[in-house]
Amino acid sequence: MQLKEHWEKVYQTRSTDSVSWFQEHAGLSTRLIRETGATPESAIIDVGGGASILVDDLIGLGYRDLTVLDLSAAALSKAQQRLGDGASKVHWIEADVTSVQLPRHKYDIWHDRAVFHFLTLPEQRQAYVQAVLHAVRPGGHVIIATFAEDGPEECSGLPAVRYNPDLLHGEFGSPFALIGHQREEHHTPSGAVQKFLYCYCRKQDA
Repeated sequence: MQLKEHWEKVYQTRSTDSVSWFQEHAGLSTRLIRETGATPESAIIDVGGGASILVDDLIGLGYRDLTVLDLSAAALSKAQQRLGDGASKVHWIEADVTSVQLPRHKYDIWHDRAVFHFLTLPEQRQAYVQAVLHAVRPGGHVIIATFAEDGPEECSGLPAVRYNPDLLHGEFGSPFALIGHQREEHHTPSGAVQKFLYCYCRKQDA
């Protein structure tokens, strides 16, 4: 089964509040975004945002230049239906982040919670990093959340790569300055605990 087909089936057959990655509010993500110094005009992209509540939270905080990218049309549709008229405030992109053509140096903030750890092949990760380099403006911020070293080895039936801060930052390399990192214990709707690692970087000006 292709990845797109896999995620379409997930979102077509399960409610958004029953999947393991569901959050009522994306508290840590919104805090990290605010701590970048983002203004209401900052261009923010949520990669793999799907049906995530993060976009709702960002709209509520007054951000006006928002993009959500996801492989699954069903996931994006659920978010749009939830937002109602508010969906018109968001730019929606249905695409694979490893092959999408994004605008050059468009985004001030790139956020990804739980996409990068599904990229198990080196060439997939390299394509992802190239997309970040192309789309994030010099001086922009990149927030990536993956499973931590003691996190799950798979999710939704797919294998996942687990990271510590050095390994995750190493995938992105010298064009990005590591500002900090933080762990999170995510409690799934079923009551399990998933250990996440958030790394936040600044893209170098050069």
